Amino acid sequence: MHRSWWMENGPGCTVTSVTPAPDWAPEDHRYITVSGCFLEYQYIEVAHSSLQIFLALAGFIYACYVVKCITEEEDSFDFIGGFDSYGYQGPQKTSHLQLQPMYMSK
Repeated sequence: MHRSWWMENGPGCTVTSVTPAPDWAPEDHRYITVSGCFLEYQYIEVAHSSLQIFLALAGFIYACYVVKCITEEEDSFDFIGGFDSYGYQGPQKTSHLQLQPMYMSK
């Protein structure tokens, strides 16, 4: 016994409960007949699954594109400033002892 949401709720479907339920039917299931559907529920399930696969594939491709764009931007940014003309200037070393040129006489 197969249960499908589309079988009972498909476009144009009319659901009729059958009472009393047969002895072989599980207690937690209702026994119904479905008629008047525009499409068989199997075709709707296949179309629904195909749409979900297509959307997942499109989302995955878009996510890869976004990651690629973000990583390219990060690679082009120079944290140290070595490539900028307005880059980072490290602190200058200062010495307490000032060096003077030394002249030697002959």
